[in-house]
Amino acid sequence: MGHALFCDLELILLFTLFYFGHSQKPVLRVSPRWLSPGSSVTLSCEVEHESAGWSFYWYKAVPDLSHKSGSYSYELLPSSSNGNADNSYIIHGQTYTAGYVCRAGRGEPHVYTLYSQLHFVWSGDLHPSASLSVSPDRVQHFTSDSVSLTCEGNSAEWRVSRFLFNEALSFCSKWGKMNGSTCHAGELWSITGVYWCESGSVYSNAVNITGQYDDLILLSPVHPVTEGHSVTLGCKWRTENLLSKVFFYQNDTLIQSESRVEMIIPAVSKSHEGFYKCQSSGKESPQSWLAVKSASRPDSSSLPVLLVVRPVCVFLLMIFPLMFYLYKKSKDSTSIRSDEQNQNKVPDENDAEQNTYGSLLHGDVALYESLRVQENTENNPDYVTIDAEEE
Repeated sequence: MGHALFCDLELILLFTLFYFGHSQKPVLRVSPRWLSPGSSVTLSCEVEHESAGWSFYWYKAVPDLSHKSGSYSYELLPSSSNGNADNSYIIHGQTYTAGYVCRAGRGEPHVYTLYSQLHFVWSGDLHPSASLSVSPDRVQHFTSDSVSLTCEGNSAEWRVSRFLFNEALSFCSKWGKMNGSTCHAGELWSITGVYWCESGSVYSNAVNITGQYDDLILLSPVHPVTEGHSVTLGCKWRTENLLSKVFFYQNDTLIQSESRVEMIIPAVSKSHEGFYKCQSSGKESPQSWLAVKSASRPDSSSLPVLLVVRPVCVFLLMIFPLMFYLYKKSKDSTSIRSDEQNQNKVPDENDAEQNTYGSLLHGDVALYESLRVQENTENNPDYVTIDAEEE
C-alpha cells in the first residue's frame, strides 16, 4: 500500500514537472538591442516558477528561406551545449545583426520548456557580406510614399524582414512585393520599425524607417555617418517643394536659422550625434537620430595582403645587412688585389690571412595569431525549426 502510494506520488511529480516544463515559455531579455559594433551583448532567460535545478540553453536564429512565410532554425550556441546554471549569457565582441532565443530544462530525464520569443540585436554598420540600402535614402517618409529596400551581398536569394515596435515580426511578402533582391513597399501606413536583409545565416545592417502623417519631415541619412565625412540635412513639405525660412534643431537646441532649406555639416564628429528636427512656417517635423561612427579600420579583406607584405619586409630587413657585408667584402678584396698589382708585390706565404667577421642584423620575429574558425554545428541534435510570429 505504502509502496503503491509512493509510486503514485512519484508519477504525479513527474507529470507535474513534465506539464509545467512543456507548457512554460521563458522570457528572453536582450541588452542592448541596438549594437555598438564590438561591444558585449547580455542575454537573460527568465522562467515563471524560478527555483533551483534549472539549466539554461541559448540559441542563435538561422533564417530559413525555404518557407515563404518566413521561419528560422534555432542552432545551439557551442558554449551552452550542456546547459548553464546561470540564467544570463554574455556574447563578447558582437559586430553584426543577429537573432537569439533561449529555453530551460531540468529533471531526469531532462524536461525542456518552450522556446522563448525570438529577439534581435541590431547593428547599423554595413556588413561586408550583406547590406541593405533604402531609396529614397532617408529615415522619415510620408505614409503615401513608396520605398524600395535593396539587399546586396554574396547571395542569390534574400528576404527583407521588419520588426515593428509592437513586437511584431513580418516579412516583405506580407506588406510589399519582393522582386529579385529588392522589396518594393507601397503606401506605408504602418512603416515605422526596424528593417534588415536575411540570407542563409547572414544578416545585413539594420535601419530605422518611420512613416509620418505630418505635413513636414526631416531629410536625414538612414545609415550612420562616418567621422570626418560631410552630411546634409533637409526639410520637406508633403505638398510643396519650396520652403520658406527653415530652422534646424539638435537635441531641441536651435543650431541654424537661415533661408536655406538645407544644413550641411562638412566634417561630422561624435559631438554631432543626436536627435535632429526641422521647423518651417510654424510646422515642426518629427525628430530622428543621426548616428556617427568612428572612421573604419582596415577590414578583414586586407588581412591576406598584410600577411604577405609584413614577412617580406622582415626578410628584407634581415637580408640587406648581409648583402651590404658581402658587397663591402668583395669591394675590399678587389681594392687589395688592385694595390698588389700596382705595387707588383707578391703576398708573403707566411703571413696569416686576416679573418673578418660580420654580424647579421635579424629583424624581430613576427608572430601571427591564426584566425579561429567557428566549430561546425550542423550535426547538433538541438538544431530545430519553428515559424516566426506574424503580425
